[in-house]
Amino acid sequence: MNTTPRVQKTPAQTSAQAPTRSSSQLSAQSPAQTSTRSSAKSPAPSRVRRLFAVMGAAVAAVAVWVLAVPVGGIELTVWMGAGTQPVGPAAVVLASLAAGLAGWALLAVLERVTAKAGRIWTITALAVLALSLTGPLGSATGSAATLVLLLMHLVVGAVVVLGLTRR
Repeated sequence: MNTTPRVQKTPAQTSAQAPTRSSSQLSAQSPAQTSTRSSAKSPAPSRVRRLFAVMGAAVAAVAVWVLAVPVGGIELTVWMGAGTQPVGPAAVVLASLAAGLAGWALLAVLERVTAKAGRIWTITALAVLALSLTGPLGSATGSAATLVLLLMHLVVGAVVVLGLTRR
């Protein structure tokens, strides 16, 4: 058993004795060595979270479609040219994914060029959402179809905006 008393060092003493590295020594380190020095947030979880947000928007839109069309019995059709076109689940998924991926792409570009990407993107996304609501108002064939399509737009918009901007 060692009976030698331990001497505690003050933080100033330990930092004065710690070896310092020049910036050239730090840059020569491998990525594994510098990973502890970089920020704790890695880009991979952000990408996964954003992918789930985009997919979640499509799932939420299809859920609204299922509740309205097969369960609720609403005929979901829109005016296309001289006739009408039914809105099926494939169109719902494709439109939702397209909106979500476009939003993600814009956010990724903004994050590379400005420090206020989140704020700029959120304002832009909400403006695009507001403009997208004019589609169902002008092309749905009835009031029930209009309400369902408006709800789909709002659900997709909410999931995309909240899912892509949350840190």
